[in-house]
Amino acid sequence: MLQPVRRRTWAPSGQTPVQHAFDRHDRISVIATLTMSPVLRQLGYFFAVWQHNITTDQAIWFLTEMHRYFRRKIIIIWDGSSVHRSTARHFQTHHPGWFQFEPLPAYAPDLNPVEASWGHTKHGELANFLTNDVDHLQAAVEASLEHKQHQPKLLRSFFQASELSLE
Repeated sequence: MLQPVRRRTWAPSGQTPVQHAFDRHDRISVIATLTMSPVLRQLGYFFAVWQHNITTDQAIWFLTEMHRYFRRKIIIIWDGSSVHRSTARHFQTHHPGWFQFEPLPAYAPDLNPVEASWGHTKHGELANFLTNDVDHLQAAVEASLEHKQHQPKLLRSFFQASELSLE
């Protein structure tokens, strides 16, 4: 959202930092996946950003692009949101050999490594980030996520934070 995530920050002694933000609720939505090559064990990070809530059509597009990139069956582990369920039904009906869908337990975001990546962006890299424009916010989020794509140790830490085994 355009509202900044406020975190502690440094300031000169006696000068309290002040953020001036409008009460705007424009937002962006991001879909992302952490991937791991079964043979080379290399990690990857793929994402897409929209300036509206993600629908089943966008989730279908995203997974179709993943299938085009990998050109093999992919195991998808995700939560049980309605968009995820309807997307899974679409692929099970129209392309049953493309994906194997495995659900995370209900109400267990701590088991989802992508949630750790959101936290790193939202509460770390973009904490106290001020913008009045959704395009500026989108550019900052995309830059943060693109930066993650080239940091295998950071990507591995998201799996470690979820306590999921990579073995």
